[in-house]
Amino acid sequence: MDQWLTKIQALSVWQNWDNSIVLITLASLVLWVGWRLLYSRLNILTEKTRVDWDNLLLHALQTPVTVLIWCWPASISLGLLLDDMVESELNWLLTLKQMLFILCFIWVFLRLINNIEHHVLSAKKRDETTVQAIAKISRLAFILTGLLSLMQTFGLSLSGLLTFGGVGGLVVGLAAKDLLSNFFGGMMIYFDRPFKVGDWIRSPDRSIEGTVERIGWRMTIIRTFDKRPLYVPNAVFSNIVVENPSRMLNRRIYETIGLRYDDAAKVSLIIEDVKAMLTTHPDIDSSQTLIVNFNAFGPSSLDFFIYTFTKTVNWIKYHEVKQDVLLQVMDIIHQHAADIAYPTQTLKLEPEMTTKDDGRYFNPEG
Repeated sequence: MDQWLTKIQALSVWQNWDNSIVLITLASLVLWVGWRLLYSRLNILTEKTRVDWDNLLLHALQTPVTVLIWCWPASISLGLLLDDMVESELNWLLTLKQMLFILCFIWVFLRLINNIEHHVLSAKKRDETTVQAIAKISRLAFILTGLLSLMQTFGLSLSGLLTFGGVGGLVVGLAAKDLLSNFFGGMMIYFDRPFKVGDWIRSPDRSIEGTVERIGWRMTIIRTFDKRPLYVPNAVFSNIVVENPSRMLNRRIYETIGLRYDDAAKVSLIIEDVKAMLTTHPDIDSSQTLIVNFNAFGPSSLDFFIYTFTKTVNWIKYHEVKQDVLLQVMDIIHQHAADIAYPTQTLKLEPEMTTKDDGRYFNPEG
C-alpha cells in the first residue's frame, strides 16, 4: 500500500512540474509572438521618422530581447525540473539568471555601438579614424563593465579584484611589454591623428610607404603601391618620423630648363612669357611662391628654372598639369625661334707647326 502511495505522489509531482513547464513554454511562445508583433509595428513607426537613432536602437534590441524571452523562462523551467530531483539548494540558478540579464544588457549596447558606427561611416560625413576609435573605446568600456558585473554575481569582491588587478597588472605589464607598447601606440595614433584611414603616408626612417587601410589596437595595415599589405606594429610610430603627403595643400613644380648659348639675346623675353603663362594658368596657384629666373651658365646651356605650385594635390591630376606647363614652355621657346639645349662639346684644333732650318716653329699657312 505504501509503495502505491509513493508512486501516486511521484506521479502527482511529475504532473505538477510537467504542467508548469508546459505553461511556462506556452507563455514564452505568447510573449515571443507579442514581441514580434510589437517589433514589426515599432519598425514601421521608426521608418517614418526623420532621425535614424530609433531604428538603430530597435535593431539592437531585436535579437537580445528574443534570446531573453526564451532563455529566462527556460531557466525557471530548469529550476522546476531539478527542484524535486536534487536535494541541495539551487542557488546557482539565481546566478544564472543574473548572468543572462547582464549578458543581454551588454549585448544590446555592443550591437547599438556597431549599428551607430556603420551608420556614421556609411554617411561619410565624419572622419573614419575618429569614429572607429570612439567605437572601440566604447566597446571596451562596456565589455569591462560586463566582466566586472559578472564577477560580482559570482560573489567576488570588487575591491579585492582591483587590488589583485594592481599586482597582476604589474606582472602582466612586464610580461607583455611589447603588446602594451603597441596598444598605447595605437591610442597615440587615435588621439594625435598623424594620419587616418585612407591617407598616403611614408617614413624617411623606415621603408614604409603606402595607403593606410586599417588602424588596429596592436598594428596598422598599410597597402603599398605595388599592392602588398604591410603590417606595422603601432609602437614603431612612436620612434619614427612620418610624412603625410595626403595633407599637402599644393604640389610643387620645380624644373630647370636649358637654352642654347646662341639664344642668349632671347633669354629675358622667354622668361617673361613663361612667367606670364604661369600667372594666368588655371591650375597654377598664383597666391603661392612663383619664380621664373635665369639661374646659371651651364656647360652647354643657359639655365633658367621654374618654381611654382599646382592647385591640385591629386597625384594623377598633378602630372597632367605639369605636362601641360612643360609643353607650353616648349611652345614659348619655339615661338622666339629658340630651342632647348642638349649636351654638346666644342673641339678647338690647333694648326700644324713645322720648324725652320734654325729650329724655330712656324705656321706654313701664314
